[in-house]
Amino acid sequence: MRAVAQRVAGARVRVGGSVVGEIGRGLLVYLGVGAGDDEAAAAYLAEKVVGLRVFEDAAGKMGLDLPAVGGAVLLISQFTLYGDVRRGRRPSFERAMEPVAAEALYRRAGALMRARGVVVEEGIFRADMLVESVNEGPVTILVDSAREF
Repeated sequence: MRAVAQRVAGARVRVGGSVVGEIGRGLLVYLGVGAGDDEAAAAYLAEKVVGLRVFEDAAGKMGLDLPAVGGAVLLISQFTLYGDVRRGRRPSFERAMEPVAAEALYRRAGALMRARGVVVEEGIFRADMLVESVNEGPVTILVDSAREF
């Protein structure tokens, strides 16, 4: 699994003109599920995202995680994180997991984050979404469950 986590002052996602998910301070997380990912990948990713120390502590260092700042997650499915452009200019998505299994692991990752005490809002899987955010920092971190990427 791959995630791009952005520290935000706020974020929301709209589908069909309606807001379907919204958070204040926290992390906007774009999540892609790759072929071969499993429950262990979902658990790894959930633990890493919730535990990312990307929020400033009293000394002005990035030393605090989501629970410490009372932050939330806006989780957005994004298979395009597995886009491969090494050949040509049109991305290939062969390394992305097929949608039915990908949705199950996407939902599992969200549930595991919630189990760690974090509020998780979500977009709609496979929907055309409009995502708005106010990046803070900016701070953007790539999390990948694969050993090599």
